Amino acid sequence: MVYIVLAVAILSEVLGTISLRFVEGLSKPFPLVLVVLGYGSAFVALSRVLKMGIPVGAAYAIWAGVGVALVALIGTVFLNETMTLVQLLGIMLIIGGVVALEAGGAH
Repeated sequence: MVYIVLAVAILSEVLGTISLRFVEGLSKPFPLVLVVLGYGSAFVALSRVLKMGIPVGAAYAIWAGVGVALVALIGTVFLNETMTLVQLLGIMLIIGGVVALEAGGAH
């Protein structure tokens, strides 16, 4: 159950971050609402994850790392942003670090 709530936190944060691309200096109300709801939901869900017992370092690493990777991939696939081999390697290192934190922790 805790990983489902963590996934909600990650996806909410990704929604908020991607929506930032479309607010155009805070002049577009719909994307702005998505930013506020996305980040608000992300922090509520992340606080629940911490209450459920995942250590803050591991929870934050997973939340931030997976979020960064998803935003970068969504930007590349759907927003016509470029991704170099070095950036792809960086994403792989982030994911590897998150896996290492999870594997090394006692649950």
